[in-house]
Amino acid sequence: MMHLIDSHCHLDFDAFDEDREKILSECASSGIQQIIVPGVTVSQWPKLIKTCAQYPALRLALGLHPMFMAEHKPDHIDQLRTALTQNKAIAVGEIGLDFFIADADKEAQTELFKAQLKLAAEFNLPVILHVRKAHDEVLKLLREIKVSGGIVHAFNGSLQQAEHYQKLGFLFGAGGAITYPRANKLKTLFTQLPEKHIVLETDAPDMPLAGYQGQRNTPERLPMILSMLAELRQVSEHSLAAATTANCQRVFHLS
Repeated sequence: MMHLIDSHCHLDFDAFDEDREKILSECASSGIQQIIVPGVTVSQWPKLIKTCAQYPALRLALGLHPMFMAEHKPDHIDQLRTALTQNKAIAVGEIGLDFFIADADKEAQTELFKAQLKLAAEFNLPVILHVRKAHDEVLKLLREIKVSGGIVHAFNGSLQQAEHYQKLGFLFGAGGAITYPRANKLKTLFTQLPEKHIVLETDAPDMPLAGYQGQRNTPERLPMILSMLAELRQVSEHSLAAATTANCQRVFHLS
């Protein structure tokens, strides 16, 4: 059986409260051995931490997501430091910059992001990045505040930007977006990226695959993403599964 890792899945969200256990059982049956669950807000962390402690397949990350700026308070960075001290988080995430949002407060986002990068450096943890319309800004900050690499989730930047991220120790998340017929630019990008810099992700319950629009996404569909990516790159699913799993294990120091 192939061994897979979903490098980005919000399995703690309420959307999975009714059938979380069943989903995890199905994942185990199809070779999905580990699922990384990023944090988004302080209010969600208690449930996130409890859920990850309850299921051995889940791996905890803690962070303050740039799309929830209205919920973040000045003392939440201190709370993040405490949470990282008290829990076995494998990464700081999901963090970053989202300048795609209408009326984005770029300055507030940037300050929050910088503070979280500094914590990642302090705890020697990789980061899980959420970046929209801000790759150059993020790269600039990553050069200023050195962290031990990480993953650019749902990457859709340019090949040149990808090369800059690679030099800083970052991998790229391939998810449901590559399954859409019109995603030609993204498909081309994921055929050009080096295999050792690619990981698989679902971002469930968001980012549904082609043919599942309007439905809740689930980590059970990770093998479909693997299949599409293997076809695009003209490699076997088994070899790509082994490579993406090894990549994820390497960046997050997973056994």
